Amino acid sequence: MSTISPMLVRLAAEQATGALLRDRGTLYLADGQVVHAESPSSPGMEVMLTASGRLRPEGWQEAVDRAGARGRVARFLVDSGQLGGGELEICHLSALHDAAFFALAPSSGPTRFRYGVVHWMGPVQSVPAARVEREAARRRELLDQLWPYEAVDTAPVVRTHRLADAPVTPRQRAVLALVDGVRTAQDIARVLGRPAFHTLIDVRRLAAAGVLETPRAPTAQPTVPDWVTDVGTGTDPDIALLTRLRDALEATL
Repeated sequence: MSTISPMLVRLAAEQATGALLRDRGTLYLADGQVVHAESPSSPGMEVMLTASGRLRPEGWQEAVDRAGARGRVARFLVDSGQLGGGELEICHLSALHDAAFFALAPSSGPTRFRYGVVHWMGPVQSVPAARVEREAARRRELLDQLWPYEAVDTAPVVRTHRLADAPVTPRQRAVLALVDGVRTAQDIARVLGRPAFHTLIDVRRLAAAGVLETPRAPTAQPTVPDWVTDVGTGTDPDIALLTRLRDALEATL
């Protein structure tokens, strides 16, 4: 398997600490290991915890306000009794791999590293950089096996009139209930408070079953040829004929 990010491999070997910035997200490293990740395409821990009802939005905001500047948000959530330690670790790992999948997506943009930068979440659990890369590659291969068309990942999706051949799972029904031709898979993930990758799995499976698709491009309207629109209204029989032809064509638009 080819390396997704040569810079990440080099930083891991250097045991670097800081933030690796890419087009679609950021990986935070401590001593060469990935300790956090975030991406605009991923809901993030706060959405997963609050949208699911596990954590009150006010509780999350209190943790950020009181411990964010010290980089101790995770510790505050546990010490205040709002989350158990094991529960926090599971949610953190889920959010880390979800955001890393998008952050490590193929990109032609610049990759930068800011040494010494730490995330305000604070230490929770670290993951070897090589494992993060392998998981991101495995997820991409899985999506391509299910439905090798990336348009459904980022474009709004709409329902078709076709019924699925196989039974629709409860998780897929929840996704379908939010499909409105405006929301993307990432939008749906945020509403549900689920990892975006899991939602992409459901969307691609439903697309493969013919139940979902991206909106069709509008059909181009026919145009009147220049030689017709330039015709005058003279009395010559040929001109009169062309004039009637022009009027007939314009009436169909």
